[in-house]
Amino acid sequence: MSIILKEKLDSSIAWRGIDLQDRSTWLTWLKEAEIAALEKAMQGVKAKGLKAPFFTKADFVLPPEVTRFIDGLVDELENGRGFFLMRGLPAERYSEEEMAIIYYGMGLHMGETLSQNERGELLSAVTAVGDPAKKSTRVYETNEFLDYHTDPSDVVGLLSVKKAKQGGLSSIVSVAALYNEILEKYPEYLGLLYRPVYFDHLGEELPSRSPIFSYHKGKLACRYLRKYLEVGMERRGCPISTVEHEMLELIDSIIGNQEIHLDMMLEPGDMQFANNYAILHSRSSFEDWDDPKEKRKLLRLWLKMPNARELAPEFPACKGIPQRDRMPDY
Repeated sequence: MSIILKEKLDSSIAWRGIDLQDRSTWLTWLKEAEIAALEKAMQGVKAKGLKAPFFTKADFVLPPEVTRFIDGLVDELENGRGFFLMRGLPAERYSEEEMAIIYYGMGLHMGETLSQNERGELLSAVTAVGDPAKKSTRVYETNEFLDYHTDPSDVVGLLSVKKAKQGGLSSIVSVAALYNEILEKYPEYLGLLYRPVYFDHLGEELPSRSPIFSYHKGKLACRYLRKYLEVGMERRGCPISTVEHEMLELIDSIIGNQEIHLDMMLEPGDMQFANNYAILHSRSSFEDWDDPKEKRKLLRLWLKMPNARELAPEFPACKGIPQRDRMPDY
């Protein structure tokens, strides 16, 4: 069972944005040899007449030195800062289909890909194609500010294909840094944060219960999707209380602090991966291009990881969104 952590976390996972302004400490640059190996693997997939996501790890062949490099990144996600940004893939050299093969192939060497929607998509496009006025539109399908949240997978990955005309910064927050702030300044809320609440996870018949924070076998895990928490409690007939509202406002005020979160622009070819138990992520609003071919676009992966932390029984693992014929009408 989870216990309430009452001591400050001081490992590398508890970073603050203000302390990571020097990008050399967390930005990973691909070397020419690694790019060549990824390109060769991509050409091997193409030679078989395959494309992402319709191939396997065995189709994307990498030399041992590159798989060891990837293994190091996988360890960083679970036992280091909880995220990395990989730069150096020459986007101008490849078609979008070729970039997708490289990205998806890397993902297969990191973990198992998970379904991201009711259609069973393993590789999703993140672009502004939805109508913000419709309740069924997910925020990532618009150009609006995306609230800080975690996704229903062990790890989330993003590949930048095209940038917006203006804006669209990626922003991340260390869950451990958020926790430290609450522990130090607002400890009266800790009990609430460990109490299970209802989250309306897309793809489920009914909202299911999970605490926001869980500390189990030496590791802290977080689940935070404020919109889906509020909808989940409403659907289950459990209105948000005044103190719970205060708690949610507190969380949002802390993660909105410029000293806490870390902003970065994903350039075309950049790959960002983050541990969903250890990192909250967001995106600023943006102005897009008029030409549909130039609109901001990213490709997203959800991964189940071989080295994922063990979770407490009351904190269900994130397994993506089950494939189904249609979504609920709400």
